[in-house]
Formats: sequence, C-alpha cells, structure tokens
Amino acid sequence: MTVVSSKEFTANQEKYFDMALDEQVFIQKGDNMFLLIYHNLDDMSVYHDASVYEEVLEPDDDFRSAITMDELRGKVHDLIDRLYSSYIANNHSIAHYL
Repeated sequence: MTVVSSKEFTANQEKYFDMALDEQVFIQKGDNMFLLIYHNLDDMSVYHDASVYEEVLEPDDDFRSAITMDELRGKVHDLIDRLYSSYIANNHSIAHYL
C-alpha cells in the first residue's frame, strides 16, 4: 500500500498508475483519500440497454431491511437515554466524571 499526496501523484502519474497494477495506491488531498484502482476494460461488461440497469439495481433483502441515518440517530439517542436513566436510577453520579 502506498499513500501519496495529490501534488506528488500529479507530478508522477505514470509511476503511480503502473504501481496500481500490483498494489493499492491511495492519493491524499487534504482530508480526503482516493483509491487508485486498476481494472482491465476488456474484462468489464458494458451495458447499453437501460432495462439491464433496472434489473441489476433491483433492491435486495439487505436494502429493504436497512434503516435511514435519522432512524439510526434516533435509536442511538434512545439507547443513550436508557443507559443514562439506568445509571442514575442506581444512585450513581456522573459529576465526578465531568
């Protein structure tokens, strides 16, 4: 695995494209990281018929059972409230933690 700055990558693109054939190459730009991925176009299936995309993108059971970020946030908030209430109910004080 190699991590390079975006400036270094721009200056030596061919080197890092060649390197990506054998190992993971990450390009860092500020707080963001990008992974340079090698994929042979001859091995890719390219579809031009929109009906194929609809079939491929049909939601599966995992997607149907997923929750939204707002639902997750609500569940986590409820869990923290219950834990806090239980802690206080057992006559514990959080004052010494603050």
